[in-house]
Amino acid sequence: MRRFIPGHVRGAVLFLLLLLNLFFWVAFLLPFAIVKIAAPIKIVRIPSDFILNFICTRWANCNRILFQVFLDVKWDIEGDDNLSMKKWYLVLSNHQSWADIPVLQYILNNRIPYFRFFLKKELMWIPIFNFVWLALDYPFMKRYSKTFLEKNPHLKGKDIETTRKSCEKFRDIPVSVMNFVEGTRFTSEKHKRQQSPFNHLLRPKAGGVAFVLSAMGEQLSEILDVTIAYQPKALGLWKFFCGEIKEIKVRVRHIPITPEILGDYLEDERYQKSFQNWVNTLWLEKDITFKELKN
Repeated sequence: MRRFIPGHVRGAVLFLLLLLNLFFWVAFLLPFAIVKIAAPIKIVRIPSDFILNFICTRWANCNRILFQVFLDVKWDIEGDDNLSMKKWYLVLSNHQSWADIPVLQYILNNRIPYFRFFLKKELMWIPIFNFVWLALDYPFMKRYSKTFLEKNPHLKGKDIETTRKSCEKFRDIPVSVMNFVEGTRFTSEKHKRQQSPFNHLLRPKAGGVAFVLSAMGEQLSEILDVTIAYQPKALGLWKFFCGEIKEIKVRVRHIPITPEILGDYLEDERYQKSFQNWVNTLWLEKDITFKELKN
């Protein structure tokens, strides 16, 4: 039946239902968010976190049902086994479209703890959502360029300090920290401008990954390396809602946390180079996987 519904009609109805679903669950979430923010002591924060995570997981489950009803997508997923809601994960993924977020939610929700994204500090000013993100301890990052740090040396290490403070809040209950390592969505223009050595990916930014490992390395259970490929190609979120993406292939690779990938990224130059090589090798393997998925 859904195949006979015009794409834009389908997209509009799906978008409306997703919006209603969001505000429905936010209404449940806000009272507990207020309690947690108003009384950020451990005896209040921990039970509040469990309730907030439960609400977010139910919200994502409802989104999944809506996608199943409205979208005629063929899912090809491998490696998503041996997952647990009781473990801590660092999830790394390539980034092609805003559709990546609902895709990750679709395949991983209720399989691993509800995940947190690193958000740009500019997003702190979005009404309602900023309050929800604050209650859920989403890390807000303000990255400084090398040139800026040279002129303002007192801000050196601010990123890692911000990350550490955010990740300290994740010690009491299992969470999944999500990182789009490229830092931005892939486009041919960005690929050309970067002179990326990878055929299908942008250059990875090792710093953010290293900061999370520095803050939570001993606590993390493992890394989940996720590769997403769309057929016929990556499209925007609206076209995803309209059903123009026919097939989504996802490969999940489990990577153990070993001593070699832990260290002080800011102060130890040897470790910094070693870790950058590790991330580049990971991205080279992902580039190969992506090519295989597109063929």
